[in-house]
Amino acid sequence: MRRRDFIKAIAGSAAAWPLTVRAQQGDRMRRLGIIIGAAAEESETKARITAFLQELKHLGWDEGRNIRIEMRATAGNAGAARKYAAELVAFAPDVILALGGSQVGPLLEATHTVPIVFTITADPVGNGLVDSLARPGGNATGFMIFDYSLILAPPLRLDVSAINVRDAREIERAVATFARLANGGLVATASPGTVIHRDLIVALADRHKLPAVYWDGTAVSNGGLISYGPDLIDQHRQAASYIDRVLKGEKPADLPVQAPNKYELAINLKTAKALGLIVSPALLARADKVIE
Repeated sequence: MRRRDFIKAIAGSAAAWPLTVRAQQGDRMRRLGIIIGAAAEESETKARITAFLQELKHLGWDEGRNIRIEMRATAGNAGAARKYAAELVAFAPDVILALGGSQVGPLLEATHTVPIVFTITADPVGNGLVDSLARPGGNATGFMIFDYSLILAPPLRLDVSAINVRDAREIERAVATFARLANGGLVATASPGTVIHRDLIVALADRHKLPAVYWDGTAVSNGGLISYGPDLIDQHRQAASYIDRVLKGEKPADLPVQAPNKYELAINLKTAKALGLIVSPALLARADKVIE
C-alpha cells in the first residue's frame, strides 16, 4: 500500500469524530514528517502508526485539511536514514516523528531547529540525543523504550556478549558460535535489526535450544519463549499528544522525555516445553499473555 493510501485509510476510520474537536486547530496547513527505523510493511509498525494517526486525528489534525504528512521507512539501513532525514528536513516540517532511536542521530545532524519527537528510543541521554530526561534542552524529546535499570547484567553476575544484527548470515554464525557455550541465553533488544530479523532469531533460538527473551510480544506469538517490554501502541498514542503540543507552540526542550509506565509480559508455554523449561506459577500469574 502506498504511503498516502495508508494514511487516508487510517484517517478515514476516524471520520465520525466530532467536528468541534477537529475544527479547533484553525485552517493553516501544517507539515509533519515521519521516519520509521523498521520496514513500513511490518505488522507492528503498521499497528503503531495506525494508533498514532488515529490519536492525532482525535486531537483535530486531519491529513489534507490542516496537516500534510510525509513518511519514510529506512528498514534499518543507516545510509537510508541519513538520506531520508535530509529529505524530511527539506520538506520544511513543523515537527518530525522518529520511530526508533537510530533515526534521531541523522535528524539531529540535519537540523538543530526542527522539533523532533522520538519513540522506541534507548538511553537518549547516554546517546547524546538530549541533555537530560527532565529538560531535554535541544530540539528533540520523546519516549524511551526502557528504564535501563531493569536490564543491568552485573548485579545478576552475567557475562554479556553482543551480536551484530544487521546481516542475517552474521546473525546465524554468531548465534551458532554462542550456542556452543554452556548455560547461555539470548536477549533480543530493541532495534530495527531485531525487528527485520525477528523470525530468523526465533528460529535460531529454537534450533540451538537457547532460551530467549524479546522486547516485543510479536516474537512470542511467532514462537519465541518470553517477552517483556512496554506497551508500544500506547506509547505512539502519547507521541501524538506531544506532536499536538509542539504544533500548538510548545518546545521539545521543555517537554520531558517519558519512560514507559506499563510493561507487558508474554510467555509461550509451547516453546518452554520444547526447551525443557518449567515456568513457575508465580511467573505465569504475572503474565499479560500466555500461549499454551
